[in-house]
Amino acid sequence: MSSVAIIGDIDTVSGFRLGGVKKAEVVNTSEEAIAAFDKFLEQDEISIIIITQLMANEIRPHINRKIGSDVLPMIIEIPDKDGSAGGSSDQINDLIKRVIGVEMVK
Repeated sequence: MSSVAIIGDIDTVSGFRLGGVKKAEVVNTSEEAIAAFDKFLEQDEISIIIITQLMANEIRPHINRKIGSDVLPMIIEIPDKDGSAGGSSDQINDLIKRVIGVEMVK
């Protein structure tokens, strides 16, 4: 059985918990985010990790190193309570590149 995990600030995580997501970690620093990310990677039943864009941008090299070309778990970046973080990569193009090894250009 696959499940969803969330990593983010207290408000974002609380909202997802109210929506039924049980695997959740409130993080305030990049070190806490890395620890939470690694913890969820170790759990085989997690197929989707949702992380706020702000935290994802802070730990981007770690995410890229750990995920590599793997399709699962899928990493989904969402805006936090303050809105979208600038400079976020295009998630669909990144996923396609990881899966088939080809970068899609416009």
